Amino acid sequence: MIQDKLIHVYFMPGMAANPSIFEHIKLPEDQFKMHWLEWKIPVADESLKDYTKRMLTDVHHENPVLVGVSFGGVIVQEMSKQIRVKRLILISTVKNKFELPKRMRFAKKTALYKIFPTSLVDKIENLEKLPVGKYLTKRAHLYQQYLSVSDQTYIDWALEQMLFWDQEETLPNVIHIHGDKDIIFPHKNIKDCITIKNGTHIMVIDRFRWFNEHLPELILKGKLKSKKLEKESPKPE
Repeated sequence: MIQDKLIHVYFMPGMAANPSIFEHIKLPEDQFKMHWLEWKIPVADESLKDYTKRMLTDVHHENPVLVGVSFGGVIVQEMSKQIRVKRLILISTVKNKFELPKRMRFAKKTALYKIFPTSLVDKIENLEKLPVGKYLTKRAHLYQQYLSVSDQTYIDWALEQMLFWDQEETLPNVIHIHGDKDIIFPHKNIKDCITIKNGTHIMVIDRFRWFNEHLPELILKGKLKSKKLEKESPKPE
């Protein structure tokens, strides 16, 4: 049966985002079956390992492809430590704690993250009041559309997990796609990635045609056919 030959691809959105950020991603239906993963609210004192174990209850196929964006990229990396995966694809994220920007390491060291007004997230229109305000304000309409997880327990937990992620070694055979204009995770800190010229932290939304063109090849072959493609500059959608 054709269904049995399909490659199952699971997509994990970024922090507080709903999976509709992938709404424009289209893969050939005769080869791939797409699945969207949604955030769960963490339970009290839940570890990242236990959380990802719960996330895996929504993965119903063996040897899947896992695709994660931003903090979702951290989640799929942790998921891949517990199951066998065909391919691990990271977008706009980091592969180890050393790729985190200095401001995040500073927030961790000084515990400044504890005074972030995360309670404001229950009102999406107030997102610009968070410490990353300039970036969010510039794209407020996109965040109002795609950010849906406003539970403060989740936000506090997710921020702490991101800052205290302790992975030191990059996982083998990972595919990392990163924009050179990413403000959240600056490209200068990222090693060994496919660089998207003029790509921002939300390029999975506004550069979706690049992903539609190249994800099938990356999934099937684990690399692009030409290094030239890694530096091309897709036009905004």
